Amino acid sequence: MTLITSRFATATLAAIAAYGCTCVEPARAAEPFGTWLTEDGRARVRTEPCGSENSRLCGFIVWGSKPLDETGQPKVDKFNPDPKKQARPQLGHQMLLGLALNEDRHFEGKIYNADNGKSYDVTVWSEQPSTLTVKGCMLVFCASQKWKRVADIAPGQLRGATDASDGPKSDPEWAPKSGSQKNVTKGQSATLPH
Repeated sequence: MTLITSRFATATLAAIAAYGCTCVEPARAAEPFGTWLTEDGRARVRTEPCGSENSRLCGFIVWGSKPLDETGQPKVDKFNPDPKKQARPQLGHQMLLGLALNEDRHFEGKIYNADNGKSYDVTVWSEQPSTLTVKGCMLVFCASQKWKRVADIAPGQLRGATDASDGPKSDPEWAPKSGSQKNVTKGQSATLPH
């Protein structure tokens, strides 16, 4: 019986040694692309690769729980510090402004808040496919939210590709250059630098 136990133990150790490297490999982060419901339920944000090499992360408001202002008209970006953007609709505007991948494989940069026309530092990452962590900072104060992935289409949600007639609109610095292929949408995958 000792011989059988010894052989079993040797075989088990050999199997662990042969496959051990796959067991200790750190888990890879989930891709932060898709459509997300904000923690407060007020908006859906579509995130996708952007920039000249699709290595940045952009995000667009594709649905809002209250898309109309007090007069019954679609809300506009009236607090934007850029006068040329103050008449643009809030629905479809870009709020994640070309976030860059950092050494922790999180995206960081600026998030724009159309409710007050201000931009804040933000870091975005996804550790599991169903949630996106959004950490915003103002001066030394930071707070995080968990956005939930959604797959359904809400009434009034923009469905088209970014910069198409029925989709959200890129800020000029993040719009695709002529002749380049548009960003990833609807379940396609992007390749990020490793």
